[in-house]
Amino acid sequence: MKVVVIGGGPAGVAAAQAAIRAGAETTLVDSECALGGQFYRGSPQRIDPRVRHLPNSTVWAVEGLRLHIRTGLADSPNRAGETINADAVVLATGAHDRVVPFPGWDLPGVYTAGAAQALAKGQGIAIGKRVLVSGTGPFLLPVAESLSAAGARVLGIFEANTGLGWFTHPLAASPVKVVELAGYVRRLRAPWRPRTAVVAAHGEDRVVAVTVARLNPDWTIRSQRRVDVDAVCLGHGFTPRLELAVSAGCKLVDGFVAVDDTGATSVPGWYAAGEVTGIGGADLATAEGEVAGTAAARGPYPVAARAKVRSGRRFAAALAAAHPVEPGWHTWLTDDTLVCRCEEVTYRGLRAAVEADTAGTRTLKLTSRAGLGLCQGRMCGHNATELAATHLRRSFFEPTDLHRRPIATPVRLGELASLPEEDL
Repeated sequence: MKVVVIGGGPAGVAAAQAAIRAGAETTLVDSECALGGQFYRGSPQRIDPRVRHLPNSTVWAVEGLRLHIRTGLADSPNRAGETINADAVVLATGAHDRVVPFPGWDLPGVYTAGAAQALAKGQGIAIGKRVLVSGTGPFLLPVAESLSAAGARVLGIFEANTGLGWFTHPLAASPVKVVELAGYVRRLRAPWRPRTAVVAAHGEDRVVAVTVARLNPDWTIRSQRRVDVDAVCLGHGFTPRLELAVSAGCKLVDGFVAVDDTGATSVPGWYAAGEVTGIGGADLATAEGEVAGTAAARGPYPVAARAKVRSGRRFAAALAAAHPVEPGWHTWLTDDTLVCRCEEVTYRGLRAAVEADTAGTRTLKLTSRAGLGLCQGRMCGHNATELAATHLRRSFFEPTDLHRRPIATPVRLGELASLPEEDL
C-alpha cells in the first residue's frame, strides 16, 4: 500500500504519521524546507524516519493517482523530477492569506499576516518598528504576538468585526480555544479595537501612514483618522489551496473540499485534511490528518481523533460566523486602486471589463487580465470575482474557476521538455 501525503503542516504530518503506523509505504511531499507549515514555523517538527520526506518539493500535475513531482529550490535550474503512482493520496495543502484591497495596499511596508509571521517566527525579523495589525479573525492575535517578540511596537490590533460571535455562537464546545484567546489578549499590550480597520495606506516609496476607520456592521465607513506607521500587517481570513483538488476532480462545497467521516473526497483514493476542508486551526487540522491518513492506509478507525474532528468543526463554524468578510469593503476602493497587483488592473479597469459583457470567469480574465499574472489569481481571484459579481448584481462563476490550473505550480519549459515521453 503506497500513500502520498501532500503538505507538511499539522494535517500533513499527522496524516503521514498515521499512514506509516497503519503499515503503508508513505511519502510526504512538502513545498517548504522544514516540516510544520505556518503554525509551527520556526519550531522544528519530527516525523517517523520510515516516512520518505521530500522537502522543497511540489506536485505540479496529477493524473488520477499518478503524481508528477519536482524537487529543489524554486529558483534552482537543477530541480529533479519524479513520478509516483500512489494507491491513495492525502491532500493537506493548507491555505494562504486573503487580503481585501484598498488604496495603497500595494506599497512596500504593507504585508500579509502570514508573511509577517513567517519573517518573525522563522527569522526573528520584524516588518517595522511601528506596526498596525488589521483585518478579521483570531489569527491577528498570534501574529501580533510574534511581531512584538521580534521587536516591533504593535500600535494596535484592529478587528473589522465585533469578535462577539465567539461568545454568542456555541463555542463552549471548545473551551480550550476560549482560554487560548484570553491568553493572547492578556499577554499583548497593544490595544485591541473592534469594528475598526485600516482602509488606506499612504506614502511614496513605502508606507508612512494609514487611514484607520470605525466601521458599520457591513464594513462601510463611519469615521476615520490618520495614523503614522512604518509597516502594516493585514489578514482578512484565508483562501484554501485547491489547485490539486480541482485537478483531481474533487467535489467542493462552500469553497472547500467535501469529505466524509473518514476524510475521503468524492474521488476514489483521494483524501483531504486541514484547511482545504475548512478553516479551523492546527488542532482540527491535526485530528483530520490522523483520520485521513489512517483511512488512506486502511488502518483501524481512529475513534479519539474523530471525536476531536467533530469538536473542531463546531469551533470552525463559530469562527466563520464571527469573522465574515462583509461587502462594505468595496466602498473603500477608488478608481485607481489596484485589484490585481501582478497585472496592475485597477478597480476602474475591472469595472470596464465587466461592462464589456462579461459572461464568466474566463472572459473576465481575458478582458481585464486580472488573474493572469505570476500568482495566477491566487491573491486577486476571490476579490476580483466578488467585485465583478456585485457590479453585475448576479454571480457568474463556479468555485472551481478560481483554482483550475492543470499545471498547479510553476514549471520551466526545459523541465517539461526533459520529461520522459510516457509522462507527456
